[in-house]
Amino acid sequence: MTVHVEVIDLVAQLKATEQPFALATVVRTVSVTAAKAGAKAVIRPDGTIAAGWIGGGCARGAVLKAAREALADGEPRMISVQPEDSLAERGVSAGEQRDGVRFAKNMCPSQGTMDIFVEPVLPHPSLVILGASPVALSLAAQARALGFHVTIAAPLADFSDAPDADIKNDGFDLGTLPDAKRFVVVSTQGKGDEAALKSAVTIKAAYHAFVGSRRKMTALRDKLVREGVSPDVIDRIKAPAGLNLGAITPEEIAMSILAEITVERRRGQRTSTQSATT
Repeated sequence: MTVHVEVIDLVAQLKATEQPFALATVVRTVSVTAAKAGAKAVIRPDGTIAAGWIGGGCARGAVLKAAREALADGEPRMISVQPEDSLAERGVSAGEQRDGVRFAKNMCPSQGTMDIFVEPVLPHPSLVILGASPVALSLAAQARALGFHVTIAAPLADFSDAPDADIKNDGFDLGTLPDAKRFVVVSTQGKGDEAALKSAVTIKAAYHAFVGSRRKMTALRDKLVREGVSPDVIDRIKAPAGLNLGAITPEEIAMSILAEITVERRRGQRTSTQSATT
C-alpha cells in the first residue's frame, strides 16, 4: 500500500510541475513472478525508477527501454515478459512485436510471465505567442481550450484585453519556458515586429510562424539580416502562418494556425495510431 501511495503522490507532483515521466503498470502475471498485477512504477526520461516497483532484472530492462521509447514518441506500449519456451510456443522471438504487444525473454529462474503496460505522461504542449494583436488574443484562447500551455509576450500597454494565458510577459524577453514540445507564433501585426522576431528565433521549437504576408516577412528578413541575424535561422519561420483555409477574421486566422500546429504536433503519431486500429 505504501508503494502505491508514493507512486500516486509522485504522479500528482510531476503532473503539477509539467515534468515528463512514464507510468508502468503490471496488468497480468502467470505462474511465479516477483511483482503481481497492479504493481506500478514511475520512470523518468533518463530511465531511472523514481518510485514504485515492477519486479527485478527479469523485466526491468525491457520495461525501461519501452519507457524511453514511449516518452520519445508519445505512444504507450504493452510489454510481455515470458520464458523462452512460452515464446517458442507462440512462435515469437524476444524483441518482436505482434498485435500491439512487444515480447521479451524472462531470464530469471521463476520462469513466470508478466504483462506490463507502459504509458507516457508528457507535459502539455507549449505555445509561445509574441504580440498583442486580435489574432494573438484569439490564438491564446483557442489554444488553452485545446490543452496547450500558453505563454504570451508583448508590452502590457499593447493589450486591448487581458490575454487568456498561463504566463503573461511584459515585453518580448522570455524567461524560462516549459520543457515540452514547443510552438512559436509571432502575431505583432505592426507593433514590435522586429523585436518579436529577434526573440522568436532564439526559442527552440518544432514550429515558428509569423502572422503576416510573405512580402512583409521578406522585408523584415532583410532588416534582420543586416542587423546580424543568421538568414538560416530566419528562414525557419513560416509566413504567412496557418493553413490556407480562406480565413478572414482573427478567430478564423487563429484557427488556421492551430490547425497547422496540430499537423506538426501529430506528425508521426497518426500513422501508428491508424495501424493499431486497423
